[in-house]
Amino acid sequence: MSGTLAGLLALTGCGPGGKPADTPRPGPTGSPTASAPAPSPSGSTAPGTLPTAYAFTPDPARVPRTPQQAQRLTRAAALDPESWSAGMVAHDPYESGGSWPVLSADCAWSRAELPADVLDSYTRKIDVPAREGRGRVLGSLTLTVHRDAAAADRDLQDTVHQSFRCPDQDLGGGQALHGLMSMHQPKESVLNADASLFEAGKYSSPESGGPQPYVWTKSRIGPVVMALSVKGAQGYETRELLPVAAEGAAKALYRIEQELKP
Repeated sequence: MSGTLAGLLALTGCGPGGKPADTPRPGPTGSPTASAPAPSPSGSTAPGTLPTAYAFTPDPARVPRTPQQAQRLTRAAALDPESWSAGMVAHDPYESGGSWPVLSADCAWSRAELPADVLDSYTRKIDVPAREGRGRVLGSLTLTVHRDAAAADRDLQDTVHQSFRCPDQDLGGGQALHGLMSMHQPKESVLNADASLFEAGKYSSPESGGPQPYVWTKSRIGPVVMALSVKGAQGYETRELLPVAAEGAAKALYRIEQELKP
């Protein structure tokens, strides 16, 4: 677990604003493709200077206060296949929203109405298609707008507690997660969000061909929470999923900032 976490921390070397650093961008087969040059991080003392802390403050006038405002933000900030990474494709079903995941006492997930402290929660599923003898990698991005930052922070805290309570989780439809471990990233290492955590384990389904690597990251900017998962497939190792997760997370956090900045 520690090696996997260290790998993600290195790959998410993003400056404030969540803009990806100038690192190779993974294509669907794991081969690097070119990336755009990194911008000068906001809050730096000089162009090109790496920041030492996250210093973004949302504009209060742009923080959603109603479900309608929250829905506008989640749809605007969500990634589509091409904006996540070239060659990725929409899953079927592609998008969903308006409900909340609940983990039961016997570690099975179900859906319920949005809790009172959530204005909107919206999910898009985007995959790396099967090719060259390797299976289809399943990606998922969920953006949730809470009524305030304190509620969003509790969302992150609950995630860590859930992995300790239920290291094995039933996703329904024959899908399951196994051996989950979650941990908060050290605050000093998070340069594109107020807080962030990482989770890893194994994923299985009737189509997966056995247990496959699974990585998941969750971050908060103000009252907005981004959760992104990547479920592996035959022919992939964890190290190949990390760049896919890191790229999607960095881009989604950057988009959230754009919706919240003055």
